[in-house]
Amino acid sequence: MNNTNDDHEDVDGDARDGEGGQDAEHGRAKGDEGGGHGQADGAHGHDHGADGDEHHHELPFDVQVLEFRRGKDEFFRSADQSPIPHELRHHYPGLQYFAPDERFRIEGLRLAPDPDPTNTTEIVTSDGKTREAWRVGTLEFDVPGGHAQLAAYAFEPGPVEELFIPFRDATSGTDTYGAGRYLDLEPEDDGSYALDFNIAYNPWCAYAPQYSCPLPPRENWLTFPIPAGEKAPLEG
Repeated sequence: MNNTNDDHEDVDGDARDGEGGQDAEHGRAKGDEGGGHGQADGAHGHDHGADGDEHHHELPFDVQVLEFRRGKDEFFRSADQSPIPHELRHHYPGLQYFAPDERFRIEGLRLAPDPDPTNTTEIVTSDGKTREAWRVGTLEFDVPGGHAQLAAYAFEPGPVEELFIPFRDATSGTDTYGAGRYLDLEPEDDGSYALDFNIAYNPWCAYAPQYSCPLPPRENWLTFPIPAGEKAPLEG
């Protein structure tokens, strides 16, 4: 269950994540040209557990997901790079999630490359600016509720393996964060991708206004619900 390092969120400073997850490009602090989705390097990890831990991968799917979530909650409460304001951090009740559902993990997907590898697009950010991104290709999939495809992006040119997939769905603005959610994918050993909505996560601008987060382009607005992954943050 891959969830790669993010690099998509900007903050007024460096928004590098910490503890096994995103760098901070999907949510940099405003003014930071490094950083990523506004997550911590470790909050999301490349798997729902430690990479290379064979025992972990023998665990039932729902246990893997729940262990991953416990680690991310701990990061949000204790890491210096947490997006939760410092005065609230240590009493943070934890992220809100849908129950693990293996039907929303689709394996063996092959990326359909964009015909023009130099094709760029300007992705609007939460603070009304834009960021240049390369449209890498698309992944086509079926889940309960519908059949669709999602475009994958990168924030640097050239051959890439790590994919950034911002998306909205029919839960956005109700059960989930209104601006949409993110997925980060790395290829499996055979070059395919696993699209696991159980690790779909909120951009860091959902937790703190200083982050500038890429918004999902309209082509990645799904018409049906994806009741998997992170829910909208708790108020207050």
